[in-house]
Amino acid sequence: MKLLIAYGSLGKCFHLKEFADELERQNVQVKLVHDIEYSRGFPSKKISDWFNGDKKFQYLIKEFKPDAIFTDRQGHFALHSIKSSIPTFVLLRGHYWQEYFWGMKTLGKNLKTRLAIWSRNRISEKVFSEATAILPICKYLEDVVKEKYPDQNTGVFLEGIDSSRWYHTEKMKLVSPNVGLVQDANWWGKTKELLVLEKVLEKMPNVHFYWVGDGQYREKITTKLERYENFKWLGRLEYPGEIRKFLEAIDIYALITGMDLAPLTLKEAQLMEKPVIATDVGGDGEMMIDKKTGFLVKEGNAEEIIQRLSELLKDTEFATKMGKEGAKFVKQEFNWEKVVRNFLDIIKPHLNQK
Repeated sequence: MKLLIAYGSLGKCFHLKEFADELERQNVQVKLVHDIEYSRGFPSKKISDWFNGDKKFQYLIKEFKPDAIFTDRQGHFALHSIKSSIPTFVLLRGHYWQEYFWGMKTLGKNLKTRLAIWSRNRISEKVFSEATAILPICKYLEDVVKEKYPDQNTGVFLEGIDSSRWYHTEKMKLVSPNVGLVQDANWWGKTKELLVLEKVLEKMPNVHFYWVGDGQYREKITTKLERYENFKWLGRLEYPGEIRKFLEAIDIYALITGMDLAPLTLKEAQLMEKPVIATDVGGDGEMMIDKKTGFLVKEGNAEEIIQRLSELLKDTEFATKMGKEGAKFVKQEFNWEKVVRNFLDIIKPHLNQK
């Protein structure tokens, strides 16, 4: 079997490289490409791309002759894949429809931007409706897809993680007891939940909170939270080395969010044997085991966050046990060997249908 994998985000390339490596270990011939190098179109800044966007794509298909195509975003590459009649599987990492709503609301303030967002949405909807199957990254997102496209094929693609990258190392210098957060601030619908920490910071003055991340809404958060002496924003840290040192130094990892689907940092923190607390939204509950590897907390509930943090900080033996259970859980459920077997089980029934 020959599988063509197209990645869109350079930041996710390493992740799909790990996926490709395991596929080859399981006797699948793989070619990994950057989608925009082979397929462009409107609203590309180069007008020539609008009319000649598929020439490189056609050459790629002719040269490699894939049995299936796997793409991690619903752009022009995916559109050309569908037109080629080669079985096309589209990875869905985010809540596309929610992101589209927020994009139009916050970014689409001028006609040019709105037109670009609208154009991308037309392509996305066509890809979603005509792909061989959509592969959301959690069960929660699969339910969203089925509501939008009840007749479309779906299969949950639980993203894997290489546990060998997450090992005990030197600690970053942080003041204890502490809580660490690693999350960006690019979508207000997700980010605004961090404001629930105002009450937590006030009620737990002896616990230090460290936030790693950045984004366009960062100042809306730091303006409120940096008024408390026990809160510190650290900006973005080098990945994975500095993130590893940060996770090694924290007592508890917290993911306080209005929406998340399969947050990688939640898995990474568990691999570093840290008990975790996460807002019970989206797919967060699928990335941990409530009351065994950490605690899920209700959205907007500062008192519950305070209660759970207090339990973990008071009973260090219990916290340590949770951390070890978390590492065990992630290694068992999200290793690449298991992920690839599941992926192949999903796509094989469709390979000769389109």
